[in-house]
Parts: sequence; C-alpha cells; structure tokens
Amino acid sequence: MQKFFLIITAIFLFLEVYIYQAVRTLTDSFWIKIAYWAVTLTVYGVFAYEITHMSRSDKDPTRLHVVASLFLIFILPKLFVVLFLLIDDIFRTGTFLFNFAKPGENFFPERRKLLSLAGLGLGAALSTLFIDGITFGKYRHKVRKVKIKIPGLGKSFKGYKIIQISDVHSGSFDNPEKLQHAIDLINEQKPDLVLFTGDMVNNRAEEFKPFIPLFSTIQAKDGKLATLGNHDYGDYVDWKSKEEKSENLKTLVEYEKQAGFENLRNESRVIEKNGDKLYILGVENWGLKPFPQYGDLDKALGNIPESAPKILMSHDPSHFDAIVKKHPGNVHLTLAGHTHGMQFGLDLKNVKWSPVQYKYPKWADLYESEGKLLYVNRGFGVLAYPGRVGVLPEITLFELS
Repeated sequence: MQKFFLIITAIFLFLEVYIYQAVRTLTDSFWIKIAYWAVTLTVYGVFAYEITHMSRSDKDPTRLHVVASLFLIFILPKLFVVLFLLIDDIFRTGTFLFNFAKPGENFFPERRKLLSLAGLGLGAALSTLFIDGITFGKYRHKVRKVKIKIPGLGKSFKGYKIIQISDVHSGSFDNPEKLQHAIDLINEQKPDLVLFTGDMVNNRAEEFKPFIPLFSTIQAKDGKLATLGNHDYGDYVDWKSKEEKSENLKTLVEYEKQAGFENLRNESRVIEKNGDKLYILGVENWGLKPFPQYGDLDKALGNIPESAPKILMSHDPSHFDAIVKKHPGNVHLTLAGHTHGMQFGLDLKNVKWSPVQYKYPKWADLYESEGKLLYVNRGFGVLAYPGRVGVLPEITLFELS
C-alpha cells in the first residue's frame, strides 16, 4: 500500500508541472506562484512522510486519516485541472494539424484562461466537499425506513420494528459525545430489536472501550444482537503473538457484552411472541478472498425448520450471492454492511452511484435474488477517509409484515 501511494505521489508531482500552467495562465503575480509551490511541496512532503512512516503496529489511525485526507482534498481534485488543460491542448493540436497553421496562430489565451479557471473551480469544489465530509458529513446520520414482508411470519410480529446499524469503526472517532445524536435517533424509533452487523472497531478492542457507556444507552424491548466484521478480528495490524490477537477478540466481544450486545458467532436466537417465532441468525465474517471466511451458515441454522421465518446477520454482502440465496435453509432476509458506500457517491432517490459498486454490485439498499432479500447498510462510521460525501451514515429501521 505504501509503495502504491508513493507511485501515485510521484505521478502527481510530475503532473504538477502541467497543472501549474493553469496558475500561470490566471495570474502574473510572482508571490502567488511562490505561494502555490510552497503549499504544494509542503502537502506532498507531509503526504510522503506520513506514508513512509505508517506501520501495521500503529494504534492511532490519525496517520491514515491524514494521508487519506491530503490525497482527497489537495491531490485528487487537481485531476480536473489536468482534464481541462488536456482538452485545450488536444483542441489546439488538432486545429494546427488540420489547418496547417503555425502554433502561435491558434493559441487562444481567453479560452485557455476559461478552461484553467473551470478546472481549478471544479477542483476547489471537490476539495470543499471532502472538507465538509470530514467536518460534518460523518455525523449526518439518517434513518432509512424499510418495510419487509417475511413469509411465514406470525401475526404477533406484524409491525415489529428492527433497527440495523453496521460498521461503527469506533476507532475513527475521537469523542463519543459527538455520536450522541445518532444514538438518540435510534432510541427515538422505539425499536423492538437492535441488530449490529459487524466492524465495531478498526483493529483493536480498546478502541470501543470509551464508547461502551454511550452504546449501553441504546434501548430495545427484545435486546441487542451483534455479529463480527472483518476488522473486528484484528487482521490488519501486527500482534506480538497469536495469543495476544485472540485475547483482543475476546476482549472486544466482552466490551460489546458490557454495552448490551450479545454476539452471535455462527449461532441463532429465537424471539417468541404468543407462540409465534422469529429466528435471528448471526455468522462470523464471510467474504470473497482475501477476506476471511469464518462464517458457517449450516452451524448457525442448526435444527431450525426450513419454513421458519429467519433473519441473518452477515457482515459482507458477497456472502449472500455466494452462499445464502441458494442455501436450502431458506433464509429470507439477510442484513449486511461492509461497503460503507465507499463514503462517497451520489445517493439520491432515483440516482445511486458509488465507486464501490464496481467491486460490490450490491452496495446499498434492498436487493432481491431468487426470492431472497438482502439489505446492505451504508454504515454508521468511517474508515481511512474520516468523512462522508454524498453517502450519509445510516440507521435502518425495518418494519416487518
């Protein structure tokens, strides 16, 4: 990863000479040009330093947040400048070749200035969005209400309300109090049941410890259940021993228990009302390689009747297409997370797009396949880039029928 980012840095530094042409086109001020290069070289210097000093043993995610933020705010938006300058250069070259004119006769300074201004303006707008995403976006939690019909569900469960949250990544937040409004939103829905579908931490159990009192205040009549996500196992950091890594996972499960969440690890629980039953299943993380495949749906199903109404918590949505939808256990509804909607995209009523869809075609909202349903939650927290643009953090309220 470090090598990849260093290559990207080198490419953008090379492009900076080209990008600088937009600045030269718009101003003759010596001091503005000096200031531009001073800021640019400082950003690249900090960026390269942070990358080369990142380590899997880091407990604090700040360095990763700095790298992601600098790249998205100061480096990536400059592609707009490159694009607009390239358009002008292609146009000028084509005009010269087809008209057999001299280069100087086809140089239009006003057009060059306009395109330079457009490129810099769009780049600045994108930078502003990423800054807003860090400052405010990651706290704009939204309740999405979804009505679900589950075959065989008893009358006692009609109107039953389930809250799903996923991907808290508590290590990405420095102050639990800033999430109080999100917890209040959950409690305002007066859920019967709360389900958490994995990734409570980035890597280490200790990240969640300051958040235990806050998450303990989440109220649900029939309790709070959870399952594990890929980050909960601590696979992305170095440990002194296998025992230390194993102990970290045990500690996380205990911390979640202290917050009132019972972790289902390839097992199930039944909720019974007036003789009607609803089975909640939870599997450990199962994802396409290289993600771990600890989940065991057969074990979670146990002796549950095929016709019984079931809801499965499985962190990674790829589990649904690979295993769940064709499984004879007949799980009608699967709840997943994992994708975060990449924390960036267009998430409108009739238009949904995020770069993550090219890896996870089922990346947000409700999907149906072979008569089975999958809901992918956009995530409660953030990872790497400490913000959200377009794809807001989600609290899902399901009403069963």
